[in-house]
Amino acid sequence: MTHVVEIDKPREEVLKLYGNRLRIRVCGLYCEGNRLLMVRHRGINASGTFWCPPGGGAQFNETAPDALTREFLEETGLEIEIGDMLFVNEFRQPPLHAMELFFTVRVKGGSLRLGIDPEMSLAGQIIQEVRLMTFEEIKGYPPDEVHALFQHCNSLDDIFRLRGYLR
Repeated sequence: MTHVVEIDKPREEVLKLYGNRLRIRVCGLYCEGNRLLMVRHRGINASGTFWCPPGGGAQFNETAPDALTREFLEETGLEIEIGDMLFVNEFRQPPLHAMELFFTVRVKGGSLRLGIDPEMSLAGQIIQEVRLMTFEEIKGYPPDEVHALFQHCNSLDDIFRLRGYLR
C-alpha cells in the first residue's frame, strides 16, 4: 500500500498542476566529458521513472533564460550561463502537453546536488535523482523512460546537432 501512495501522490500533483493545459518549458543541455546531466522524475509516466535534462516551466513575465537559470539551480544546485537555443520539442503525453525550448548551458558555480520542485509538496516531490550519464546509460533505458529527444540521436554529439522543431 505504501508503494502505491508513493507513486500516486506525485502523479496526482503533476496532473493537478500541469494537466490539461499547454505549458512552456525550458531545458538545459550540460555536458561534462562524455556525460550529459540528467534528472530522474517520478509521476510523469506509468513506469514511475522518467529521465530528462534539467528544466521546467517558465512563469508569467519570466524570460526563458531567467526561467532556465532558476530551474537549473532548483533542480541541480548548479549556477549556469545560457548558451544557444538548439531546438524545440513538443512533449505530448495527455493529459500533459508542453512546448520545450532546449538550450546549451555552461556551469559557472554551485555544486551538483539533488534539488527540489518548489511547486510540489514534500510528499509529492518528483525529482528523484540528478546525475551525469553516458549516452549508453541513457539509451539503456526503455524509450518511454527517457525524454523523446534521444530517439533522434545515435550519440551524445548528435544531441547538440539537433535543430528546429523535433517531430
